[in-house]
Amino acid sequence: MTQLDPQWIEKARHGDDEAFTMLVNTYQTPVYNLCYRMLGESTAAEDAAQETFWRAYQNLKRYDPQRSFATWLLSIAAHYCIDQQRKQKVGIFELDEYPDFDLADPGIPNPEAEVIDNDEDEALHRMINELNPPDRAAVILKYWYGCSEEEISQILSLTVSAVKSRLHRARRQMAAAIASKQSIPVKEG
Repeated sequence: MTQLDPQWIEKARHGDDEAFTMLVNTYQTPVYNLCYRMLGESTAAEDAAQETFWRAYQNLKRYDPQRSFATWLLSIAAHYCIDQQRKQKVGIFELDEYPDFDLADPGIPNPEAEVIDNDEDEALHRMINELNPPDRAAVILKYWYGCSEEEISQILSLTVSAVKSRLHRARRQMAAAIASKQSIPVKEG
């Protein structure tokens, strides 16, 4: 994720609207993508991203410059999305609007591979939908954003051990879902 020059953050904290516009321009894509992955619908993600930046603007003076700005901003977005999911019991999740296609020959589409990929994507979406919102957020931040457990703990306001527990529980839940579809026993522990 692109990091903005700290002086722009400092200018924005002191009321410079042009600097805040730079912050929005720099972070709008990562914020929107997180919201989209958590809420699964583009209109809801746009609204959530807009609300995230509004909340950031309102609370910019409380931002701690010793903390990563991206982590602080994604924290606002993640918490807002979790609240929305709890309110609406949203069961939709999309990884990408456009699936990646596996082409045997770059000039010739492989329909069989596309169907398999789409089926696998749909199965993954369903499994992630079954996770509770904080676990879903932890999985998305870890595996789609590459955040460390420490960063996730900051974003979700959890301890590192709680993040590890959530990730472990989510992986076990997803493994159990895969195993049940394939009739494979899942080892305990």
